[in-house]
Amino acid sequence: MDQNEKKYLMKKLDWVTTIVPFVCVLILCLLFMVFPQKSTDTLSSIRFFLGNEFGSYYLLIGLGVFLCSLYMAFSRYGKIKLGNIEKPQYSNFKWGTMMFTAGLAADILFYSLCEWVLYANEPHIADMGTFQDWASTYPLFHWGPIPWSFYMVLAVAFGFMLHVRKRTKQKYSEACRPILGKHVDGIGGKVIDLIAVFALLAGTATTFSLATPLLSMAISRVTGIPESNMLTIVILVIICVVYTITVYFGMKGIAKLAASCTWLFFGLLLYVLIGGGEARYTIETGVTAIGNMVQNFIGMSTWTDALRTSSFPQNWTIFYWAYWMVWCVATPFFIGTISKGRTIRQTVLGGYCFGLSGTFTSFIILGNYSLALQTKGHLDVMGIYAATGDLYQTIMAIFETLPLAKLGLILLAVTMIAFYATSFDALTMVASSYSYKELPSDAQPDKHVKLFWAILLMLLPIALIFAENSMANLQTVSIIAAFPIGFIIVMIVWSFFKDAGHYLDKENSETRNME
Repeated sequence: MDQNEKKYLMKKLDWVTTIVPFVCVLILCLLFMVFPQKSTDTLSSIRFFLGNEFGSYYLLIGLGVFLCSLYMAFSRYGKIKLGNIEKPQYSNFKWGTMMFTAGLAADILFYSLCEWVLYANEPHIADMGTFQDWASTYPLFHWGPIPWSFYMVLAVAFGFMLHVRKRTKQKYSEACRPILGKHVDGIGGKVIDLIAVFALLAGTATTFSLATPLLSMAISRVTGIPESNMLTIVILVIICVVYTITVYFGMKGIAKLAASCTWLFFGLLLYVLIGGGEARYTIETGVTAIGNMVQNFIGMSTWTDALRTSSFPQNWTIFYWAYWMVWCVATPFFIGTISKGRTIRQTVLGGYCFGLSGTFTSFIILGNYSLALQTKGHLDVMGIYAATGDLYQTIMAIFETLPLAKLGLILLAVTMIAFYATSFDALTMVASSYSYKELPSDAQPDKHVKLFWAILLMLLPIALIFAENSMANLQTVSIIAAFPIGFIIVMIVWSFFKDAGHYLDKENSETRNME
């Protein structure tokens, strides 16, 4: 890149939106390191206050967004095509795999293997019935229709904004223009974007805190290399190299990596389903869990536990909805971008089809296998977790019951690396677009900007490895950030219906005039 190109690029970038959130995150991390206990106590109290006092806010947004997604699909809005092209930009398979792998990081493998263990001793589960039925139901609920509805509704709004209205600002604030008008270009719009990028950085940095230790432990068991911070850093660097190379080659590279990740994922599921020898139990328990969720969906979505007899919704459902809201900053932009050429109905229903089928299959096969070990007395999974307090060791014990366990762990590790790489491909693309003052929907961010974000998104979690307390606190911060993001999501949805309504009215008027 010569000097003129550099100057031109510098002028195009929105430095405030790019740098300020990153500096804020760094300052927070320093405060966490200097005042570890005080910062933990303060953040915990804020998080508890929001979950305890405003729990209904999160629950109603979740259910409301889900109902909005169905209305988008089956109302007059469903026929709107996202982009004036004859056929979709990507095949169904490419589109589905990119969407699924972008929407879920390696966390899905971690939680699929062990989430029922976290619910098994909850008093609320005992109140609902047997943990056999309900500990397998709640994972599907917490990773099911409502989480994916956050993605679908915002993906439609962003896709309409980019492909139909041809807006050149790929930012949260721009999606609010139909109701905020010129205020989007002022301090109001800037605040919205700063909150969004801040949540993106905090959320993506802490994602690694959940699943990376499992990846590190799996590699350690296979290779014999002792677990250490250095091993974790090496793993993160490998992931960074993979997704940086992929991002460098643009959407073609992302599509190929997403397809590879999907095949690895299905390979892992088949290995557990067939190798575990519990196929009948696994499938039947999964069918029961889906039935439970469908039958009790509204009740599960609106239960607030007003008397705080168990605080189950505060500890779990509200926590999950907040975390999904944070992840909504980036993933829907990516889904909206790759949905060019599809109608809104196709985008919503196709998103649910690919998203839910992949998610449910993962939880049903991986989760119900370990549940079978517990209920049939083959392995005391709950006992191991109770004794160690370590989910990662518990998962290792589960894997050791499978045939050719080391090969299984290799497959798990490779799949997790692929999941991380594909998720961060999407995040890097969105973050790079966010850095521009203006960027047409059919234009790609400069490779140097993509490289900057690819490295930046990895440096932060590497730095946090050396301060576990900071990682946990930053995760709490990202959950707290979901509170204002909830208001922004409502504004985006409202803006979409207003703008799309005008678009359809104009289209109908033009059709009548032609007649």
